[in-house]
Amino acid sequence: MSTRRLVLWRHGRTSWNAISRFQGQEDIDLDDVGLDQVRRAAQTLAGMNPDHIIASDLMRARKTAQALGDLVGKPVILDEDLRETFGGEWQGLTKQEIIDKYPEDYAAWGGNSNLRPGGGETRLEVAERVIRGIERGLAQVPAGGTLVVASHGGALRAGLGRLLALEPIQWSALGVLSNAQWSVLVELDDSTPRHVGLNWRLSEYNAGSLPEPAIGDDQ
Repeated sequence: MSTRRLVLWRHGRTSWNAISRFQGQEDIDLDDVGLDQVRRAAQTLAGMNPDHIIASDLMRARKTAQALGDLVGKPVILDEDLRETFGGEWQGLTKQEIIDKYPEDYAAWGGNSNLRPGGGETRLEVAERVIRGIERGLAQVPAGGTLVVASHGGALRAGLGRLLALEPIQWSALGVLSNAQWSVLVELDDSTPRHVGLNWRLSEYNAGSLPEPAIGDDQ
């Protein structure tokens, strides 16, 4: 395979995840469950023979990536652009507290790419910086190689929406990426029919196993 492969991997569970507390860019560590999740996930992802590993510099993503880096003998390159959405006043609040204090904003957040949660970042701003980080990582990956990106649920969904050339209002159609699960995209080559602006195809979403070869009428 001459085209590159991109693995978008969400960090393992934290104590805040366990109680639905909005983390944003708060630097929360993995809990014991999260550490076990990333160890098991790393053993599977090692089978994809990653060429390059990048991660958000927040502890939960950094430790997730390091579990794989240690296993395959690759360094982990940290990038602030891969951080989770900055949530302003929402950070540190539980989901229910956000609903109670900001009911209209919370209801609109999923489909409004211009809304700033708690005065923080818009989804479009998050997508732009996540794509910058991914592009820097891809620049280090040879043809046929694999880049693993350890980041955060909201950040990865925004980046994935942009990579798939979806309209921002459609990004919320992508389900929540579970802790320590990943999505796999394959770069399109010149022989593949595509829409304008589309360079990647989604082959796995919210996965916990290695991709299986798939044969379709358009291949």
